[in-house]
Amino acid sequence: MLHRSLLPVMVVLACVGSVRAENFMFAPAPHQELNRIFRVDRATGEMGACNYAIKDENSVGLTLCYPAGEGAKAGEAGDYALVPSNHRAEAGIYRVNRRTGDVSVCFVRGDQEVVCTPPAR
Repeated sequence: MLHRSLLPVMVVLACVGSVRAENFMFAPAPHQELNRIFRVDRATGEMGACNYAIKDENSVGLTLCYPAGEGAKAGEAGDYALVPSNHRAEAGIYRVNRRTGDVSVCFVRGDQEVVCTPPAR
């Protein structure tokens, strides 16, 4: 049987675990012909992106991920989110800081890295 004094500790641990589960936000690129998903660290704004690629006809393929490059690395602390545009041919995504109102556009450059424009309001 569980001791009553452990119950508050378990509730706190459960809350901490659920907060950790929300460290990242994911959103697909709006481009309908692109199988790419973007990732943002909600606290730092660091960006990443991944997409599916076919290695050869006999494999299940692989996941290609792109690291943070210019403007996409961790920045000032905030509450970052991703907002896809409604433009069906857009390959990038908006990164927004919900604390400051800053917006930047992020995309994969040269199939090597994720880059973002300087933040603006």
